Amino acid sequence: MSGYVKIVPLGGLGEIGLNMMVLECGEEAIVIDAGLMFPEDYMFGVDMVLPDISYLKAKRDKIRAIILTHGHEDHIGALPFFLEEFKGIPIYGTAFTLGLLQEKLRDQKGGELEECYVVKPRDRVDFGPMEVEFIRVCHSIPDCVGLGIKTPEGYIVHSGDFKLDSSAPPTERTDLRKFAEYGEKGVALLLSDSTNADRDGFSLSEREVARKLEEIVRERKGRVIVALFASNIRRIGQLMEIAARTGRKVALVGKNVVANSRLAAELDYLDLPSDGLVELNGIEQAPPGELLIITTGSQAEPMSALSLMASESHKYLKVREGDTIVLSSRFIPGNERSITHMINNLCRLGAEVIYSEIAPVHASGHAHRKELQLLLSLVQPRYLLPVHGEYRHLVAHRQLAQEMGMEDGRVVLAEDGQVIALRDGEVTLEGRVEVGKVFVDGKGIGDVEDVVLRDRRHLSEDGMVVPIMVVKEQTGEIISGPDIITKGVFFEERGGEVLERAKERLLEMWREITETGRSDETELEEEVRRVLKRFFKKEMGRRPVIIPVIIGM
Repeated sequence: MSGYVKIVPLGGLGEIGLNMMVLECGEEAIVIDAGLMFPEDYMFGVDMVLPDISYLKAKRDKIRAIILTHGHEDHIGALPFFLEEFKGIPIYGTAFTLGLLQEKLRDQKGGELEECYVVKPRDRVDFGPMEVEFIRVCHSIPDCVGLGIKTPEGYIVHSGDFKLDSSAPPTERTDLRKFAEYGEKGVALLLSDSTNADRDGFSLSEREVARKLEEIVRERKGRVIVALFASNIRRIGQLMEIAARTGRKVALVGKNVVANSRLAAELDYLDLPSDGLVELNGIEQAPPGELLIITTGSQAEPMSALSLMASESHKYLKVREGDTIVLSSRFIPGNERSITHMINNLCRLGAEVIYSEIAPVHASGHAHRKELQLLLSLVQPRYLLPVHGEYRHLVAHRQLAQEMGMEDGRVVLAEDGQVIALRDGEVTLEGRVEVGKVFVDGKGIGDVEDVVLRDRRHLSEDGMVVPIMVVKEQTGEIISGPDIITKGVFFEERGGEVLERAKERLLEMWREITETGRSDETELEEEVRRVLKRFFKKEMGRRPVIIPVIIGM
């Protein structure tokens, strides 16, 4: 049984984000990535979502290392919240990835990374019966790697998030030669990025995006403001080169884009303008036709720089007639409504807004079908496990593999918590482990459960009604009230008649129950709740949350 290999996804299969996986061999285990997810529409008040690590806590003594494939939030964002649990376990990642993690740790916890090791592509590290080789891949952030893992059950290859882009610098291109080498050795299992498995052809190259961005910058006479993901260092660098060629100065606006650019410059991934950057307080004084602004907020995050500009709340930058604003990113599912609202506000302020649906101003960092086919043909795995994507993406990846002649039984579809076993050259699904989502709400981690979200959703849809009465404890006689306070049910001034009828119904009910001599406070509160629930359902077709307040004197 020493050669038995087990893969346990704790997040990232069947969903976008939350990427975290455990690879076990005998009494040794490694963790691959520890990402978060941003809240969906129904997660009222939740700031971010983390994977449940209950399974890992039970395996704490087996974990030899945490390995990070790259620095995006959906791959490293959960780690600062888990570092206490993983104290003493070494973390391996590339220089830029660990640099971003260090920044996050300082911001969120005020701490420093302790046991961490910088790795480079083609480095190899032994973890007991497993040996991990880091393979350079191209993505939308610098310093990304896939993994070649030697196990007693054969080679496992993990693509990481990747794309193929021949226009990328040689130091950032996906190392197809290395993937082909593994294919020649014989790969038991390939874990491959499925995010764009439903998109035909090849992904757009950064060269094409840069060409369109330069065209926009050259043609516009006013300021050009480009909003993008702060981690997209290559595009930030391209914009700085475009600014130099078109005679514009560059301003960086937004905490993350400033911090990430500084880190990238320190690691030689970015060349800052030789004549310096325009300071925030100098933006409004700069000639409009000589300024290119790079900013955050392409997803309309509430306090991001571009959102503040759209609401005319930014301290240093006011959007005006003649400005051109480019959203150089995709619309992340769930953010469409907020982004559209922001675009409308920017247009009202006189700006022209350009985004990927109307011009090629963004390239995905994930491989399309042709690229996935090429990787599959190079690696030639015995089994394929699609990872990273919603379930429909995993299914699309399976269809792609089948079209290439891979037998149905050789493509394994799994979701979070399913145990994927590699034994005697065969891959099978063997049961489930406990997985789930942990909600972060302010400073609270894990104290928001599904029932809390249901209550918040109920409040958001139907509002709240608080009936207040002061009664004599001995007789049940009402001394004051009933007064009824509502929130989110209707506009108070227009609901007067409804509230008066509700009070009459309460008084009628109160007379009936006090005549029977019932005086138990809990029972009375429940009766008030029942009567008002029926009343508002009949009168308005709504079911507000009823919170009775009965004060005994």
